[in-house]
Amino acid sequence: MPSSGRHVTMLTEGTYPHVHGGVSTWCDQLVRGMPEVDFHVLALTGSGREPVTWELPPNLYRHTSFPLWGPAQGRGRPLIGRERRRFTDTYERFLLSVLDPSAGCDFGESLYALASLARRGRLSSALRSESVLRSLMWIWTMPHLETAAARPTVHDALTATDLLEHALRPLAARIPADSVAHAVSSGLATLPALAAQHFDGVPFLLTEHGIYLRERYLGYRSAAQRWPVKALMLGFYRELNTLGYRKADLITPCNQYNRRWEERGGAPADRIRTVYNGVDPHAFPLAGPEPDVPTLSWCGRVDPIKDLETLIRAYAIARAELPELRLRLFGPVPAGNEDYRTKLEKLAAELGVTDGITYEGRVSDVASAYAAGHLVMLSSISEGFPFSLIEAMSCGRATVSTDVGGVREAVGDTGLVVPPREPAVMAEAVLTLLRDDERRAELGRRARQRVVDLFTLRRSVDGFRRIYRELAGHPEPEQPAEDVRDWTLQLRIADPWRARAAEDDLLGGDGLRPEDDLVTEEAA
Repeated sequence: MPSSGRHVTMLTEGTYPHVHGGVSTWCDQLVRGMPEVDFHVLALTGSGREPVTWELPPNLYRHTSFPLWGPAQGRGRPLIGRERRRFTDTYERFLLSVLDPSAGCDFGESLYALASLARRGRLSSALRSESVLRSLMWIWTMPHLETAAARPTVHDALTATDLLEHALRPLAARIPADSVAHAVSSGLATLPALAAQHFDGVPFLLTEHGIYLRERYLGYRSAAQRWPVKALMLGFYRELNTLGYRKADLITPCNQYNRRWEERGGAPADRIRTVYNGVDPHAFPLAGPEPDVPTLSWCGRVDPIKDLETLIRAYAIARAELPELRLRLFGPVPAGNEDYRTKLEKLAAELGVTDGITYEGRVSDVASAYAAGHLVMLSSISEGFPFSLIEAMSCGRATVSTDVGGVREAVGDTGLVVPPREPAVMAEAVLTLLRDDERRAELGRRARQRVVDLFTLRRSVDGFRRIYRELAGHPEPEQPAEDVRDWTLQLRIADPWRARAAEDDLLGGDGLRPEDDLVTEEAA
């Protein structure tokens, strides 16, 4: 049955509705913003026992948690005879497509064959056979491959096969044939969408916030596995990422930076449409007076990708010049990140600034977190189009943020943007703005105006409403530009201030480029 655009299966990985954060906020906004659309959320999780942390709206009619770990689902009966030989041939072609692209094996063709097996509940048991290990060891040790020099062991093969079996489990997930499949990240969340598109003709929409492949490369730099295991897993993510880009019916990056990655990764330019994240300016009004004590505010989840080490080091440098300066960190510590929180506390102790840093935890009134600082900070090493940034801008606070993802695109000339992982430069930007009250206030005023003009929630949700209908074959007429203009004008009348054009020096370089910051497999 073809989709009407009124049924959407949203595919998430490690986010909504089990975790709070930017991507989860975006998912919840989208579902609540379209009460006329019925949503099914298929959430890829760890164990499947993760609690739902969001109050689900009525039009989210079904939520399915699909665990990547724990016991494998399906029938455990091993493959035999011709079926086993056919699987072995398919799997070796799959491995060659990942480890030796010059072999000419098609990744997509092999993946769809594995998906067919997964849909019959047979893939997990097939991947746990001795022949699978032999195939991997044979390909790994081909003399012309770099993995051969690393002398992979049987332990490496067991580790890699286990990781791959868990990663491929989502191929077994089913999506209703009358829906639009909307993967809200690249990578594993695209597996059910690719299978549903191939076997059932389900339209496939892909939205990226952070660049999934880039974050896998960054993560594997510090992973404990040996090089042959990393080569296999990074090769798998690379090929899956490329296949998703090529096959998606439409790709909706949240910024132009992501678009460049997607085009470089093989996405056809005519199937990419940028849709910016948005906030409700009424929910994030002007913050009002600054606190009495000089304060830096940060809001997000406590996670290594947020690089709070750099923020704490920058704070320590700035505090040496401004002893009364405080740093307030708002946001939860996700399960599994407790050691990272401990690492941050030890770093603050080593730098002698523990007494100036407070961990506020998750707050229900996020706008108050931005109001708590003179400046709002963002120190991430990877971002899409961060909500914490445009929310802070809507509150009229000046920002200091790292030049990653769509940050520079969001900020424009309304804040200072600095290179990532350079605490001294970040500290200099902080001190520059804290010592110039007039400039700080003007940046905050222009930041609010930029959000009202470009990044409203209504604009974002309306864009996806039209996209769902379009992918289902029922396009709606574009809303006249003047209507959106009139709506933003009403907000400006309700919350007036004077907007001036002013030039401000931006700290930092020209922004991250895909060709510059992708970590090579050898470096991993």
